[in-house]
Amino acid sequence: MNTRHPAVHFLLGSFPFLLLLAVIMYFYPDEYALMQIIRVHKNAHDLLRQYAFWFTDWGNAVMYVSYLGILVYGYQKKKKDWVRFALTFLFFHLLICGGVVHVFKMIIGRPRPMTGETLFHMWTLNPHYHSFPSGHTADISGSTLALILWRRRWRWTLFLGLVLALMAGTRIYLMQHYPTDTFFGWVLGSLSAWAIYTFGIQKDVVAHE
Repeated sequence: MNTRHPAVHFLLGSFPFLLLLAVIMYFYPDEYALMQIIRVHKNAHDLLRQYAFWFTDWGNAVMYVSYLGILVYGYQKKKKDWVRFALTFLFFHLLICGGVVHVFKMIIGRPRPMTGETLFHMWTLNPHYHSFPSGHTADISGSTLALILWRRRWRWTLFLGLVLALMAGTRIYLMQHYPTDTFFGWVLGSLSAWAIYTFGIQKDVVAHE
């Protein structure tokens, strides 16, 4: 398959995450019961928990460094399309994955699974009630899907899609978010990625080599 249609790559890049979520929700439709199972497993597997913490702490940071590299390289090599892409990413990512996501978190006030609470605390600044939507998932969705839409190379699409799914999976496993939190994080991250594609990528240029 050699198509470079952006929608095809977007769907393929999102597929690992959506498949993971579908499997989880099929076998564990009750999110609260799922978290009780995860709590037992997580507490019994220290090494796996440490790996999950490492990835959730550093995964998005690596993506930010990648975008910084795109900006610096584009500036040094006078590649205006690279600079435009990186700066457009910065604007929409901060606006949507930073601003909009955190506004929703504060307004909705869903308790994180690790708290063991189910009562929402609307209009709160307490991070323990900022479960919905998942900020980490929004971040990784916005950054990976924007790169996917820019590059449109199958290997990159598949690899970055797995990174997205892994980030969302670790957030659920570490009991920071429910599956539905990660889904709406992906929705907002996707919105950011498409905004970046719309305003930050030259449409007359086929995917970059």
